[in-house]
Amino acid sequence: MKFADLHLHTNLSDGTFTPEELVAQAQKHELACIALTDHDTVEGCARAAAACGPAGIEFIPGTELTAEHDDIEVHLLGYFLDTHNELLLAEIARFQAVRKQRIYEMVARINELGLPLQAETVFTLANCESPGRPHVARALVKERMVRNLDEAFERFLKKGRPAWVPKSKMSAREGVDLIHQAGGLAVMAHPGLNRTDDIIPALVAAGLDGIECFHSKHSNTLSKRYLAMAEQFGLLVTGGSDCHGFSKIRPLIGSVKIPYELVEKLKAKVAEKQRSGTSGHE
Repeated sequence: MKFADLHLHTNLSDGTFTPEELVAQAQKHELACIALTDHDTVEGCARAAAACGPAGIEFIPGTELTAEHDDIEVHLLGYFLDTHNELLLAEIARFQAVRKQRIYEMVARINELGLPLQAETVFTLANCESPGRPHVARALVKERMVRNLDEAFERFLKKGRPAWVPKSKMSAREGVDLIHQAGGLAVMAHPGLNRTDDIIPALVAAGLDGIECFHSKHSNTLSKRYLAMAEQFGLLVTGGSDCHGFSKIRPLIGSVKIPYELVEKLKAKVAEKQRSGTSGHE
């Protein structure tokens, strides 16, 4: 049996592994295939692909985009993307600018609470084009303003806390269309975390290709629920650990392994789209 992990992050978004370290971890866990799905960037894909070659690991270039439908946040995983697609890169650059502005706003709110955190401290620590809340949390820990990441989120950064700033999002349909025109498949990430069940039919109508049934925070019950929904709506099934490196107590890579036959079904769908001319590669 061959296995895959199709939801992984590096330090080019909010993970802690470099692309090369991530691939080394994948090799350690005997994964046959991985996808890199950093938030709002495809910057690490070339490096991960280069490291996967000698390791004998199949690589799928991807990203994770934040969207919304009916005021419900949706995370969309894009797989098999053309990482040189001009529209994709232009939109990603816009999302990254929004992310950076959000950092300034979060830091300003933290300053209003009497903590002298500087935005540049966050950006230096992040050292990437897609900074996010975890980087603010790490900066607060580094500056000894909080004891740990959990405290940073509980006191300041969780939704409803004083330094939380809502994220500007595109519509789910725009996200699906963006992924499709870049030659990719659009998959809903961790539906059990975002409580997106009610809007799945609308996203299917918008062209959603698949659903992440297996995830490190999905119980067996949840996985079975989404497998049933995938069958009901004719969606592809994916899964992954959502590993962010050592931002958690232990790296999650290896905790969720999906059978390689699911990857083969994804590849068959991409090939079908290319033959029918509905892919951005045509």
